[in-house]
Amino acid sequence: MDMTAPLSAVLADADLCVKCGLCLPHCPTYRLTPHEAEGPRGRIALAQGLLGGTLAASPVLAGHLDGCLSCRACEAVCPAKVPYGRILDATRTALATPQRTRLTRIMGVVLESPFLRMLVRFGLWLSSASLDRVSRSHRERSRPKAPAALRLLDYRPIVRRLRAVPAPVHGTVALFTGCVGDVAERDVLHDAIRLFRAAGVQAAIPPNQGCCGALHQHSGLADAAANRAMHNAETFARYDAVLPLATGCGATLRDLGRTAQDGTPALAPKVRDLCTALADALDAQPPQWQPRSLRVGIHTACTQSNVFGAKEAIRHLLARLPGVTLIDLAPESGCCGAAGTAFITQPAQAAALLQPKLDAAAEVDVIVSANIGCSLHFLAGLRGLGLRAPVLHPVSLLAQALPA
Repeated sequence: MDMTAPLSAVLADADLCVKCGLCLPHCPTYRLTPHEAEGPRGRIALAQGLLGGTLAASPVLAGHLDGCLSCRACEAVCPAKVPYGRILDATRTALATPQRTRLTRIMGVVLESPFLRMLVRFGLWLSSASLDRVSRSHRERSRPKAPAALRLLDYRPIVRRLRAVPAPVHGTVALFTGCVGDVAERDVLHDAIRLFRAAGVQAAIPPNQGCCGALHQHSGLADAAANRAMHNAETFARYDAVLPLATGCGATLRDLGRTAQDGTPALAPKVRDLCTALADALDAQPPQWQPRSLRVGIHTACTQSNVFGAKEAIRHLLARLPGVTLIDLAPESGCCGAAGTAFITQPAQAAALLQPKLDAAAEVDVIVSANIGCSLHFLAGLRGLGLRAPVLHPVSLLAQALPA
């Protein structure tokens, strides 16, 4: 493959950065350190050096690039509109080796197999109650000294019911499930279908949809990510709108689905924020809501705010619920630290970024997030503190207020 044109395009993107530093106060990893190479400006300089041939790949250089959360907060405030996410993904592709991408490839095998996802979902269903006892025992010991395997148990999703995917319907709006969503958010699918039905909208769930490609995209496996984008573009070609359950999946569908393949309509323009689309539908045909007295902590995922530009979408969606008090969870602290697999590969950084949001969540009854990775990260943090507040998708919280 001729890499000259793609490389020159990436370097041209990087040259748009004038190193003004306006992005630095918005970068969560820079605020933690603060270290020039842990901010967007420094990482772009490292990318220019690596791709331009003046810097050699090294563990130190790779470490600074790996530390990026791909939250895209820098893009949202950049006056020059530097496509930082595209630059970083291309640089990680240049660094990709079998050893560096091993975790992604293993997770890909599990998450992209319907059979293996079914086994995982079944195992989570069987173990939901027993693992709660393990976690309670685990919390009696010092968290930093606990075995890594036990710490990872805190990230398990709760699967209370084994539910099939809702029956297919004909419609112009389609829901994108995602691999982890298929394991952990089957209830959200049913809740979304129920809410759209209450608004008079038929939402379809195409059965042959695949992985969004986010893990591959951010690990430097560009060809694998592109193949998944092409598959999904074909799958969703007949639909006018594609609504991902997880905003992280949605961001990737937008990033990778910009170019049409073989006459297939481009996917990116059709991908919308689920909370925004659902709010629009409910505004057009509002149902009756049952009042609830709840303090709801809102976590807006970086992808929802910075890629979809839907910072207020959850608040707008849930504001229709009578008796509910909505509280934004430390929005000034930025990214929660989950960031795909960052909570696994960089646990100390992930925990530090989550802590302000956990502090803000101390007095709420329930936490809502529209991104499954953020939700699991919150759930692990709450378990670590011995707190029992549920973490829900905003769609599920809203569906609970529909008349029975």
